[in-house]
Amino acid sequence: MKYSTAILTFIFMFSLKNVSAQVGYQKDSLQIKVYTEVEYQNYWAQDIRVKKVFCDYCTEFQKEQIGNEALRRTYFVRNDKKFRMPTGVFRHALYIRIAKRDFARLREDNMMQDSVLTINEQQN
Repeated sequence: MKYSTAILTFIFMFSLKNVSAQVGYQKDSLQIKVYTEVEYQNYWAQDIRVKKVFCDYCTEFQKEQIGNEALRRTYFVRNDKKFRMPTGVFRHALYIRIAKRDFARLREDNMMQDSVLTINEQQN
């Protein structure tokens, strides 16, 4: 009886530790939902569009960059058997998770500085 109580206590403590570990990403990251559409014709993707970026606190530049990432991710899965259609439009919902620190740096003035640095590195 004593051993079973000790084992149950150990299992309970271990499960509480796992629950707190799974919540850790929510403290330092944002999750943004994006809708994309892939138009198929004869099982081939003809067009990929971003329909909506669900972000109330984003600037237009940030929405554009998140939309570009959603386009890139949708492009890579466009030929997956789960998504391909004979003819029609497949609506794809994406959740893009980004660290708050990286999201704060995602500004137009930072992008310009980074591009200048890469140009200078290529010339040297």
